[in-house]
Amino acid sequence: MLNTETPSTRHADLDTYATPALLDALVDDQTAAVAAVKAALPQLAAAVDAALPRIRAGGRLLYAGAGTSGRLGVLDSVELYPTFSWPRERAVAVIAGGAGAMFVAAEGAEDDRAQGAADLAALNPGPNDVALLLAASGGTPYVLGAIEAARAAGALTIGFANNPSAPVTAQADIGITLDTGPEVISGSTRLKAGTSQKIALNTFSSALMVKLHKVYGNLMVDLKATNAKLVKRAVALTVRASGASEADAQAALAQCDHHVKTALVMLQRGVAVAEARALLDAADGSVSRALAA
Repeated sequence: MLNTETPSTRHADLDTYATPALLDALVDDQTAAVAAVKAALPQLAAAVDAALPRIRAGGRLLYAGAGTSGRLGVLDSVELYPTFSWPRERAVAVIAGGAGAMFVAAEGAEDDRAQGAADLAALNPGPNDVALLLAASGGTPYVLGAIEAARAAGALTIGFANNPSAPVTAQADIGITLDTGPEVISGSTRLKAGTSQKIALNTFSSALMVKLHKVYGNLMVDLKATNAKLVKRAVALTVRASGASEADAQAALAQCDHHVKTALVMLQRGVAVAEARALLDAADGSVSRALAA
């Protein structure tokens, strides 16, 4: 039996616990998710380093999964735009059962291997694309179909699973095993298996964005200021990174569509918008290099 399907021996009488003990058991079991990701850091590092040149060459991040794994892939892909201004068309996710499965479980859809292949193939993957294949069990037919289509197109394939020696990690160019073991509620991989995948995806995509100069120091300077909260954040980041007054930061941001990176170069170098953008372009988007140029 797969580790993710094996009943836990730690809390065999879970249904008898008083509420505080029940909550403690559920939360405590989640700590294994962090440990599992830490154990997989060498593979995650290899994945980032292999993906980086492909993404720099214009490739996309393509996510495929079913159920919880599929929803986590969608979540990671969607959040890259507001967080890092990453183009929506360069982070695309498919999920078993289609877009509706984000809101209504379509459990039977994960058994359709041919549909997984068709959904991934419909994205027209190429050699510069990076396919992230997600399956807690590691053997979900939909995901195995998707990895076949990605490999056939020459895309880099990165497989995530929560069981050792799983098909999706064995068939991927880089396999990442997040060995979280049995769930405290047997088989419910929305718990620590899902948590570990969320951490791993966040870690992978965030590291990639840092390498792509979407971060200055540890500041999120390439965010998309699409609402009032994010506009305030853009001002605060500009003030913090430049040392300028709030008024000067607001004035600079107003001239460059609230793009923090551009505002920083304008303020630090004392240049207009066009020159700031040119400096950033010449520095491959790196604020540090644009300021040093």
